Amino acid sequence: MLGDHRIGLAPAAEADVRGGGVHTSVLTALLRLAGDYRMEVTVLRSGHPLDVFGTDRPSDHPPGRAVDVWRIDGKAVVDPATPRTLIESFMRDAAAAGSYNVGGPLPLTGGATANQFFSDDTHHDHVHIGFDK
Repeated sequence: MLGDHRIGLAPAAEADVRGGGVHTSVLTALLRLAGDYRMEVTVLRSGHPLDVFGTDRPSDHPPGRAVDVWRIDGKAVVDPATPRTLIESFMRDAAAAGSYNVGGPLPLTGGATANQFFSDDTHHDHVHIGFDK
């Protein structure tokens, strides 16, 4: 995965991958998504709090089961000029790649499980892709 030019990693995220602390489900999903998208990753494990922001629920990031993507196909998720259809497609494809928990700026409906998609103020500028195993 480190050699795939369609997956850009922030330095801390690259160190997380090199250190072996990122779950296979995350790496497999990123490679699958890279078949259709170019993406920039901000956070895997390092730099994320232990709990989901503003809660006492454990986050999937510290155990290496989540990834945050801030740019898709060269377009920042937070940029109003980024087509919403691009973000929606990416979020739905992340769910299809096995994520049980996809968050972002769009409140999507549907999904294979209840509450598979979510949207809140914390996720207005990136897409969160989480795995439970």
